[in-house]
Amino acid sequence: MRGFLASSIGVTCAAALALPLTLPSSGARAAAPGAPSAAGPATEAVPGSTQSIPLTPLGSDRALGSSEAREQGLARRDVRPFSLVGVVWNDPEAELHGTVQVRTRATGTTTWSDWQHVETHNHEHAADPDTSERAAGTVRGSTAPLWVGDSDGVEIRVRAEPADPADPAEPAATDRALVAGTAATPLPEGLRLELVDPGDDPPAQNPGHKAPRAPSASELSAASSAVNADLAPIGASVIPALTKRQTENDLIAARGGPAAAGKAEPKARPYVGPRPRIITRKGWGADEKLREKHFAYTKTVKAAFIHHSATGNYYRCSQSAAVIRSIYRFHVKSSGWRDFGYNFAVDKCGNIYEGRAGGVAKPVLGAHTLGFNTNSMGIAVLGTYSWSTPPKAAVNAIARLTAWKLGLYGANPRGTTYLKSGGGNLYKKGRNVRLRVISGHRDGFATECPGSRLYQKLGKARSTSARYQGR
Repeated sequence: MRGFLASSIGVTCAAALALPLTLPSSGARAAAPGAPSAAGPATEAVPGSTQSIPLTPLGSDRALGSSEAREQGLARRDVRPFSLVGVVWNDPEAELHGTVQVRTRATGTTTWSDWQHVETHNHEHAADPDTSERAAGTVRGSTAPLWVGDSDGVEIRVRAEPADPADPAEPAATDRALVAGTAATPLPEGLRLELVDPGDDPPAQNPGHKAPRAPSASELSAASSAVNADLAPIGASVIPALTKRQTENDLIAARGGPAAAGKAEPKARPYVGPRPRIITRKGWGADEKLREKHFAYTKTVKAAFIHHSATGNYYRCSQSAAVIRSIYRFHVKSSGWRDFGYNFAVDKCGNIYEGRAGGVAKPVLGAHTLGFNTNSMGIAVLGTYSWSTPPKAAVNAIARLTAWKLGLYGANPRGTTYLKSGGGNLYKKGRNVRLRVISGHRDGFATECPGSRLYQKLGKARSTSARYQGR
């Protein structure tokens, strides 16, 4: 299928490569035509659910109020089935200095897991300061979400970090300090445990079937699919791959080049990689009623920031859609974001998934790299790669995706670019920062993300991506 020729939507998007003024300016919002409001709880049954349970003081802190307690949590309890956990609190600017540990019971069994650590530093994955998403009043502080699989029992403990620990990276130091009565950093107000059930997988779709819009499909679902209508039929679960020549020809045609007019082959073909296969939001089962109804765009895509989701590696690739639905629900319902934070997700088998709604070929404004969401895109590899080596399939998927998407906007995966900081802990607001076109999250913000092992693979991703572009 020709990726850009079929629709003026694709022409408008691709024309932005040479004429960015055809796209909405940074932070602009394009309403989904005819879309009903998504504000507030849905009135009809939706796939998946979220249980939100306030945490209370534990142990010797039970006599204290939550604001003074150094340890909060929940004793073992039965709950409705869930598969992903996280902790949220009231103030998105507050940081949780301490440790969060959970253990869960597999559904229908008496078997409890060992204690698992939840990544606490998640505030750097968020909308930029001064954006409407950040200022909406719905955003909360949150940990990273952790995938635990189908469970119906939970226990959690959140322990404050001592004000001056001997080794803040060592949980045992925190335990010793608490026993000794050392002053601790206060825990954030309003700690709550979030238990997310991703709901059922969407029904399988025949790859060769051109799915028309079903009469019962919501306007939001149709709008989310329509922005990719130049790449795949409305309602499609997958955007099919193209060869490099097909991708080049479509891009040239969309720019009004010789191929569009049936003229001679141009002397220089664009540096763009073959379009990879992408599983759409329809394909992974996004409940479009959860997100805000509008789409938000920046001017262009100059860089890609690579992340890990920090959700753990204990998932099967057949569960990837459920993991993404869980993260989506955690981002929107628990953390208060307008949509899924990342522009794309990649699983450990190398499958690529559409993330934030607005069109996979368009410069969609994400909430992935605090301070550098404008004119960039975020790619999250599902899993935790601080100590685990990412599979080759996942690294190659990063290369394939960036070769195509960055190529649409004329960016060289081996090169560098300048982005203006929106504010963060490494670069002050307004500073023009030179960054690699393919950067790790930690290049724009002081964080462990995307994990040391994945960060070490970015050089390979850059060279492979450039090769796919024909450089």
